[in-house]
Amino acid sequence: MSDNDFIIEFIVMGNTVKVTCIDPRTGREVSTIGPANLPRSQLSQAAIKKMLYVLNKEKS
Repeated sequence: MSDNDFIIEFIVMGNTVKVTCIDPRTGREVSTIGPANLPRSQLSQAAIKKMLYVLNKEKS
């Protein structure tokens, strides 16, 4: 899977950012929170990693 397989949303809340990752195929949604000063690429990778963990856990 690549970054293009997921929808990523960033919501800035003060000095933190809520990153939501949505899998359009399954409708599954996960969120993570990180510092607002991190690059968006790093924040999105963390959300994607969490999504992959959840999707793999559901398979087993």
